[in-house]
Amino acid sequence: MGEGSLGPALWPGLLSVAVGLGLAAACGFRIFVPLLIASLAARFGHLPLTSGFEWLAGPSAMIALSTATVLEIGAYYIPWLDHALDTVATPTAVVAGMLASAAVLTNLPAPLRWAIAIVGGGGAAGLIQGSSVLLRLKSSLLTGGAGNFAVSTLELIGAVAVALLAVLAPLAAAVAVVLLVAYAIRTTGRLVFRRGPAAGG
Repeated sequence: MGEGSLGPALWPGLLSVAVGLGLAAACGFRIFVPLLIASLAARFGHLPLTSGFEWLAGPSAMIALSTATVLEIGAYYIPWLDHALDTVATPTAVVAGMLASAAVLTNLPAPLRWAIAIVGGGGAAGLIQGSSVLLRLKSSLLTGGAGNFAVSTLELIGAVAVALLAVLAPLAAAVAVVLLVAYAIRTTGRLVFRRGPAAGG
């Protein structure tokens, strides 16, 4: 009986964690795209917001996020400007990941909400953003920047897909986050620690 009553009580909080981590992970691909999707979803009643974050569904936030999204997407298609953006995008993505997750972590006490937002949301966004930066750097070295268009397009698709998944299918988004974080850790490790053939045997 205790377990039966505990499940329904925990379910909304766990579901909001899945949504929050999904949006945070999407921030690792693009900073403003997931925030704009969250804003639109909240505006049309598809996404509950944590108390204090109601402004995210307001018209001012939607206009600002729409403008920022268009500028961010366009900037990543300008050769070499994408690398300059990565310099500021990585720490900003971490903050955006924390903000996006905290905004939707409903039915949780404040200390737990912020702990999940900082560690889970910020961590997921930072790992994915960091791996994308390294991937873009490798693409630039191998293709002289010509391959960065494809990298930017894949990142944009990833941001939209993961953010929409977080809003529409949170449990699937949670699985996607686990896979993305695992891939980011593996990719980062390979790019950072990969060395040439060992000398001598």
